[in-house]
This record gives sequence, structure tokens and C-alpha cells, in this order.
Amino acid sequence: MTNNITIRNALETDRAFIFELSPRLAQVAGLTWHTDSVVQKMQDDYITEMLDQTSVPQVTLIAENNGNSLGFIHACEHKDGISGEACGTVTLLAVSSAAQGMGAGKLLVKAAEVWAKEQGYRLLHLEVFANNDNGRGFYQNLGFEAETLHMIKPL
Repeated sequence: MTNNITIRNALETDRAFIFELSPRLAQVAGLTWHTDSVVQKMQDDYITEMLDQTSVPQVTLIAENNGNSLGFIHACEHKDGISGEACGTVTLLAVSSAAQGMGAGKLLVKAAEVWAKEQGYRLLHLEVFANNDNGRGFYQNLGFEAETLHMIKPL
């Protein structure tokens, strides 16, 4: 169903759309030991930080269908925690609830892979909340594998 979906570079005018998807990103975290408002603030702050960074190669892409924005991805350079080499990392990926299942997310990840290869990176890294079963399954279906697991215990 990806026939009419196009991927383009984000514009400054896309910023409002990106922030509209912030609650979706915060919701999937499932971090019961944090309040919803703390998780939402973390997500909003993280989006701001990622979009405003200028010190590393980066790209923000928008998926759209007939001029309607469906989702976005942000990728940038990252230092691999194992080898220390520069690689790409997907810092943000979200699609609207209306676009869920249309293939926009897959096309955005593929576009980020192309960008990472163009940068000369050998690896593409990402992090996904451990409680986000749908997200983990989505990424595994695209060939991503778990490398490390960050764990926490509320006291």
C-alpha cells in the first residue's frame, strides 16, 4: 500500500506536524514508574534537541500521501558503542495513527538506510522502548537486532 507515499526532506514548516506526533511517541514508552507528564516532557525536549542539533550529519524526512503528512524520521551520526566507529542512528520515527499500517514507517526507515549508506556508515543504530512490543517487532521485521538492553528498577 506504499504506492502513493512519497518521502521528502523536512522543512521548517513541518515542525508543527512533528510535534503533533510527540504524544504518540510518549504513549508507547509504557514507563509506569514515571508520570505521563514527565515522559511527555522528555519526548518534547528530545524532539527539540534532535531537530535543533547542528554538530553532526543529520536528516529529517517526511512521508506524505497527496500532500498529507503521514510520519517522519530523524537520523544522525552516532558513535557505535562497541566499535567506536561512526554510524547512523534513527533518533525519532513516528507515523500518525491514521497512517498506521500504510507502509510509511517502512519507507521512512528505508530512506534513512539510504542516507546512512550515502554517509559511508556501515551500521544503522536505533533505540526503542522495551515496553513497545509493536515497535520492537516492526524493527526486527526490518532486520534490526538487539545489541544491548538498558534496564532499570524503580525503588
